[in-house]
Amino acid sequence: MTAIPLGRTRPVTALCALAVTGAAVLTGCGGGDPDAGTNGVGKLSADKIQARTRSAAQGASAVRLSGTVVTSGRTYRLDMRLKDDGGTGSVTSGADTFKLLRVGTQLYLKADAAFWAQPDGKGGDGSGAAAKLDGKYVKVPQGDPAYKKFSGFTDKDVLLSGLLTLHGSLATDGRHTRASTPTIRITGDHGSGGTLDVSLKGTPYPLALTRAGNAGTLRFSDWGANFTVTEPKDSETVDYGQQLPTS
Repeated sequence: MTAIPLGRTRPVTALCALAVTGAAVLTGCGGGDPDAGTNGVGKLSADKIQARTRSAAQGASAVRLSGTVVTSGRTYRLDMRLKDDGGTGSVTSGADTFKLLRVGTQLYLKADAAFWAQPDGKGGDGSGAAAKLDGKYVKVPQGDPAYKKFSGFTDKDVLLSGLLTLHGSLATDGRHTRASTPTIRITGDHGSGGTLDVSLKGTPYPLALTRAGNAGTLRFSDWGANFTVTEPKDSETVDYGQQLPTS
């Protein structure tokens, strides 16, 4: 075996080091694009980003949303899964927690006896009615005020169209991260009109929303993840007819 003179390794080593250094410099010069590997919406204006994310949300077959919504002076904490033909989940208002289920146009409300026995009119004729409704899926007639009040929480299109709107002049507000996903944030009137974080990976779905006027904060996930909504069993259902008791 012929030994390689040590003196010859120096130019080779120096040349390799120079090549590595040069590659690093070139990489540094060309690797500063914040939109590399993203869906590209970060390059758009805030108005176009809002239009893209609303379109993406409307086109999705399903979504899960959780957080708070303030409406008519009341705060509702939601954890809902929604799709085109129904929705299911829980709603909390004050000390009350109840479940909502919509299959097609039929809405059901499920709560405990304490919910139905309250003196604000839900319980109607007292403990007897409350006991009958305790833990049951109560059919909500479409003509009942409760239907209009609660069905919107189970309607994907109605809920999203009402929520995904920022107010005032729109602007972008930097790059952020939600659940390990990079986002671009857009704001209305520097945040007073709400903020919305939009995914920079894949479809530009909305991932987080802060509503204008301290009207709640919401997180969106499981976009396009299908789930099943089915009618509850007859043994689990109470049909009060044309109207809930004194609702």
